[in-house]
Amino acid sequence: MLDAIQSFFQRTLSAPEQRDDQALTLELACAALLCEVMRADYEQSEAERAAMQRMLMTRYRLDEQAVSELMRLAEAEVDDAVDHYQFVSLIKQHYGYEQRLEVVAMMWQVAWADGSLDPLEEHRIRRLADLLHVSHSDFIRSKLSQRPDSAS
Repeated sequence: MLDAIQSFFQRTLSAPEQRDDQALTLELACAALLCEVMRADYEQSEAERAAMQRMLMTRYRLDEQAVSELMRLAEAEVDDAVDHYQFVSLIKQHYGYEQRLEVVAMMWQVAWADGSLDPLEEHRIRRLADLLHVSHSDFIRSKLSQRPDSAS
């Protein structure tokens, strides 16, 4: 698994003048948390996968092939992980509050992508937001602002 991750970073994402290894690790950690939300209800819809792919492409300025491989690696990491600590701690260490709040907003977008919010998805996002030290009021505001029927 480690070889696959290193190979991915060297082959696809390495542009030393634009990125460093820390940013790459953060990309994988963020993708892993989004995978956690996507899998929370035990149903991974194409709408959720597409939303996750679009968000990762936009946020990290990656092409479709790079994001597909990043998503594959993130899913493998989630399969192998015992808990969320490794992903959450890295994000907390390197992201400011606003960036962590943006990650929570991305989680809501994945959860709402299939047109409904499963209680298991909400529970997972709540748990991850708590671990990311995002306040409850911001957690709720983010949830409401990302609802498909909200007036943004």
